[in-house]
Amino acid sequence: MKERVDELVEILNEANYNYHVLDNPTITDQEFDKLLRELFILEEKYPELVREDSPTHRVGGVILDEFQKVTHQIPMMSLGNVFNEEEIRAFDSRIRKEGIHPQYVCELKIDGLSVSLHYEKGKLVTAATRGDGVTGEDITNNVKTIKTVPLTLKEKVDIEVRGEIYMSKKTLESLNKERKEKGQPLLQNCRNAAAGSIRQLDSKIAASRKLDCWIYHLPNPEDYGIKTHWESLEYMKRLGFKTNPNNLLVTDVEGILDYISYKGKERSGLPYDIDGVVIKVNNIEEQKKLGFTAHHPKWATAYKFPAEEVLTKLKDIIFTVGRTGQITPNAVLEPVIVAGSTISRATLHNEDYVKAKDLKIGDVVSIHKAGDVIPEVGEVKLDRRTGEEKDFHMITRCPMCNEPIFRKEGQADYFCINPHCPARSIEGLCHFVSRKAMNIDGLGDRIIEDFYNMKYIKGIPDIYKLNHYRDELTELEGYGNKSIDNLLTAIENSKNNSLERLLFGLGIPNVGEKTSKVLAMHYETLDHLMNADFEELNSIPDIGDIIAKSIIDYFQNEKNQKVIEELKEIGVNTIYTGPKVEVNENFYNKTFVITGTLTKYTRDEVEEKIELLGGKTSSSVSSKTSAVIVGENPGSKYDKALKLGIPIWSEEDLESRF
Repeated sequence: MKERVDELVEILNEANYNYHVLDNPTITDQEFDKLLRELFILEEKYPELVREDSPTHRVGGVILDEFQKVTHQIPMMSLGNVFNEEEIRAFDSRIRKEGIHPQYVCELKIDGLSVSLHYEKGKLVTAATRGDGVTGEDITNNVKTIKTVPLTLKEKVDIEVRGEIYMSKKTLESLNKERKEKGQPLLQNCRNAAAGSIRQLDSKIAASRKLDCWIYHLPNPEDYGIKTHWESLEYMKRLGFKTNPNNLLVTDVEGILDYISYKGKERSGLPYDIDGVVIKVNNIEEQKKLGFTAHHPKWATAYKFPAEEVLTKLKDIIFTVGRTGQITPNAVLEPVIVAGSTISRATLHNEDYVKAKDLKIGDVVSIHKAGDVIPEVGEVKLDRRTGEEKDFHMITRCPMCNEPIFRKEGQADYFCINPHCPARSIEGLCHFVSRKAMNIDGLGDRIIEDFYNMKYIKGIPDIYKLNHYRDELTELEGYGNKSIDNLLTAIENSKNNSLERLLFGLGIPNVGEKTSKVLAMHYETLDHLMNADFEELNSIPDIGDIIAKSIIDYFQNEKNQKVIEELKEIGVNTIYTGPKVEVNENFYNKTFVITGTLTKYTRDEVEEKIELLGGKTSSSVSSKTSAVIVGENPGSKYDKALKLGIPIWSEEDLESRF
């Protein structure tokens, strides 16, 4: 029986690949269904013969209680955006100023959700969402139902690839037809439908949604001897992945602009939604030379198509209060569908913005999505005014606490400076539990607001006392024992987060995610940071006068000191638990360049190790380079190092110094 099971799996997987990836069916649907039924029967009778790559996994059936967290070994960074020809030319110009004469790969920006796929010896083992770029969710069972995702590759390699899960326009239309007949709410657009489908705990539901997936990125191409992004696309295609046939290699910025122009015109006729074009430097070595910012690669960008624009009425302007006390005017709109989403609110930023657009309550205004994502008020249709419109007047008191608001000289925003303002408190709590801060699942903005109004949570420490209200929570609509247990477990687990998450969550003015990590690594404990003086803080790279003053002011505030003391008593970790720098005289304060293919380590492993030993890595050789680490087939960097008399280290030399 094992031989027949193996034969059926091979036949069906090959047929599936030919049909869904190559669009070249080799057997009829009737033949496929007949063979699949035979395999189902055999697997049911002999469960010990079920293979991990069996096509029967495609129909789903696994039901989870929740999604597990997955840490990405290589962060899944987002892309910077450009919106017009001038910004595209500026992107190209910045690259050429580095002495690079690039080729570019142009790709369609699919409107779906990012996924990371991990294979071991050619077998799919894990699929994860992007999440916050560092931590995602395990969606393996649902991804296995996507027929264009290979369960087994054509080579037995260990590999991670990244791509975009999406739903076709035809599938959305078909699903909505069924939902309408059943009286169910319609799915608004392909992206939301795909995201909602992939996050179903029941994989049978995900299977029924007929999702698809394009693969577009290999995070570590040099480990496979690949020197260009285009080669990586071809390699992934050979392994059995579905890559987009619209990808194009161009030689200059004019080629980029031609591609964007052509695809923009073709956009509506594509079988799936796109919201732009991704532009990537092709050469991997040039990518490494350009490097990354804290948020995105410098060697790639995303051009966003001009957004769809519709007209609606501005019914009112209301005001909200952020966690810093910032007062923001917001447009209340007659609901209107823009690019597939129903829009009824849009930020108006500040008083100057409203006045510059000459907005009046009752105006007919244009609405679009900035970057196809954020709803934005465009312009007033002056010819539609009736004379009954009402002038905009900036408020003078906080809409939540009724205290006076203030606008500092030279600033555009007004602020409520009442530290006890309820709105500031709610926003601060929402920030503390957010994904990039303490990352507490189950405490969304609406739930935080409800718990605040119920007086269960008045300040940050109260989050960790919610277990005192367990009986009361069970009486609330929508809160079963299991959901409450999951919430309380997530809160308890967050106590173990490393210091940088706590620092970011506290909401210290001007201290963002990256600065929080710099401070956590430098001081290692919250107590050490709290005792730092201005000069000491100001001497840290990337910490200037403004940030240093914000930190001093924050920790000198008695209320903040009390919050931190309570968090310590509750058991919240205040120590940096991430990778630590170990001072090694072979590396400390020295700069290294890596060239060639390494055999014992990946390039990323070497770079991380050097940084943890107090050193730095660079993509170019100069007189300041301390040593060049050479693998197989080194390039021009090796020659330059010899010319400059820079020390050359083999992998063995490197290993002996670790």
